[in-house]
Amino acid sequence: MSEEKLERETILENYTDLCKKACEMDLNLYLEYDVKRGLRESSGKGVLTGLTDISDVNGFRLTKGKKIPTDGELYYHGYNVKEMIEGFRNRRFKFEEATYLLLFGELPTQEQLDEFVKTLASYRELPGKFVRDVIMTAPSANLMNGLQKSVLTLYSYDELPDDTSIQNVLRQSLSLIATFPLISVYSYQAYQHYNHGKSLVIRYPKPELSTAENILRMMRDDGVYTELEARVLDAALVIHAEHGGGNNSTFTTHVVSSTGTDTYSAVAASLGSLKGPKHGGANLKVQDMFADIKEHVYDWENEEELRSYLTRIINGDAFDGDGLIYGMGHAIYTVSDPRAVILKEYARKLSEEKGLVKEFQLYESVERIASDMLTNRKRLSKPICCNVDFYSGFVYSMLGIPEQLFTPIFAIARISGWCAHRMEELINGGKLIRPAYKYIGHHQEYKKIEDR
Repeated sequence: MSEEKLERETILENYTDLCKKACEMDLNLYLEYDVKRGLRESSGKGVLTGLTDISDVNGFRLTKGKKIPTDGELYYHGYNVKEMIEGFRNRRFKFEEATYLLLFGELPTQEQLDEFVKTLASYRELPGKFVRDVIMTAPSANLMNGLQKSVLTLYSYDELPDDTSIQNVLRQSLSLIATFPLISVYSYQAYQHYNHGKSLVIRYPKPELSTAENILRMMRDDGVYTELEARVLDAALVIHAEHGGGNNSTFTTHVVSSTGTDTYSAVAASLGSLKGPKHGGANLKVQDMFADIKEHVYDWENEEELRSYLTRIINGDAFDGDGLIYGMGHAIYTVSDPRAVILKEYARKLSEEKGLVKEFQLYESVERIASDMLTNRKRLSKPICCNVDFYSGFVYSMLGIPEQLFTPIFAIARISGWCAHRMEELINGGKLIRPAYKYIGHHQEYKKIEDR
């Protein structure tokens, strides 16, 4: 290391200490001032900050004024998503149908769905030379950053980028929903090519295929996939498309849209939120945890051995030391997360097709044991269930989706919900979202530099 760089590093360390000292505060003050930290009540319930008609999330039922934990339910415009998935059997455009519902508030007829699929296909193309000039230029190791870069650059290709009329925002929304799969897969291919010397395969989408089918076709070198694989990915897109207005990335959509900014800026901000490991990147932590479990647990069928190692993880003596069983627990769901229930069943079917039944059984065992251990350890009267992240990474890995694309797949689905919420915010003329922060410092008189 050069002397100049060493000096800069030393200065940076000193600045870091100053920064930490300036920012540290007594955490007891949060209790003293009754601060809703994380916008949550002391009970864990989210602070009510808005209204939405797009989706509903429910994990309790009220009986004589008391909350009784129940199997979780997720609704899109009043329709139970689990029932929708069951009603979609053997249909090719499940995600497209769910997207139509989120945007327009009603389930489409066959004629309306056909027209919508055709409309999305017409938007499923990127501007000329965009792949070469944007996606292939300095590809990012984290594809979410590449997705953000592409979305922000699309602003420059739009003739009406700052027009926030609903018709124009809807046009922009349809375009983003249609092109997210292309940007994500091409970003992965570009990164693999330029950084790992892999063959560069840029396969164009087919208009007659569903979003899920096109993802698998564009992602794979041979473009081949099974019917079950396409159905599983399609279902995964449906259940990830929306989850109420209170999740971090969707709330970000509302916050940024309330400023009156353009669609591309709002979506880029939501992508930044989703990238975080506490939100969209959580399934990667689950995958890492299971890789660690497989390495340290010799007999996957030995419940005592599994329980012993999970205890070490909870105590912070194993895996990453954070004491968390990733993929377990949810702010709203207690008995079950409906998305996890759906994915678990598809994981079972895929594991049978892929010859990975023992791995599925390991996931199932960890889910059961961890739920029991965490509930007893925290002395809770309500159970702790696994959430959607618990099985999603396993499902994606069985589909041959590389880990770099796990969170972009989430974004490909959630863009439908973000766009619906953005239009809801704009149509209802919401106020600029501006929560309050209490100042806990002290006012001081200014001192001239020679007196400091």
